[in-house]
Amino acid sequence: MYFAGIDIGSLATKTCIIDEEEKIIGYLIKRTTANIVEVGKETYKECLERTGLSENDIAYSIVTGYGRNLAVATLANEKITEITCHSVGAKHLFPKCHTVIDVGGQDSKAMRLDDDGKVVKFIMNDKCAAGTGRFLEVMAGALGMEMDEMIEAAFRSRNKVSITSTCTVFAESEVISLIASGNKPEDIVAGLNEAIAKRVSGLVRQVGIEDDVVMTGGVAKNRGVVKALENELNHEIKVPEEPQIVGALGAALMALKKFKE
Repeated sequence: MYFAGIDIGSLATKTCIIDEEEKIIGYLIKRTTANIVEVGKETYKECLERTGLSENDIAYSIVTGYGRNLAVATLANEKITEITCHSVGAKHLFPKCHTVIDVGGQDSKAMRLDDDGKVVKFIMNDKCAAGTGRFLEVMAGALGMEMDEMIEAAFRSRNKVSITSTCTVFAESEVISLIASGNKPEDIVAGLNEAIAKRVSGLVRQVGIEDDVVMTGGVAKNRGVVKALENELNHEIKVPEEPQIVGALGAALMALKKFKE
């Protein structure tokens, strides 16, 4: 038997399929469009095709993420919040995990778990793009860089530039001014990473930091941001092999649990 988790995020939609032994059979990531239900269906269908399965092979499915309320009627057996799914996925991958940092496209979250993986406290920033993937996308545009270029650039910095604005709009203007003043792009990127780290670390401290610390979400692929956050928190951060699918994995694990119940 197989179980599916679909995570419809603000910038990316992810599907993960596992078997009854909790082994990942396959996963797929697609860009979220304005038609969130349709992209959810497409991601699910393509993931099934890649794994050689059909919908009839899926015993139970759960949808999570910001698009879960619209998609649940046609896409899954039920919906569960991303807070629960990310904590379940992170705990599965890192059994000693007690702190989860999820930095997605348009929000960031911090969660503290007990020994059993239950969320005892969490906080979310979904009112401001600062400290999110969208923040990085805007800054990459201002710098004329691709995201992959930004990741590598930070490690070439020798004279990090401080970014004083916390607002994405104002920070973009500040970056443009810094470029015009002759600052090196890599030094600006290092400053941007530090700005994100300061923003996210504030959330983490509010829930309490306890090892192991795990970071999920697309921004976790940015080694420069992860390193800046480690420095800010003075804690090692563990990053899954594919941090973007942790919510979808957690949803699939919850689907297995619900089916057994």
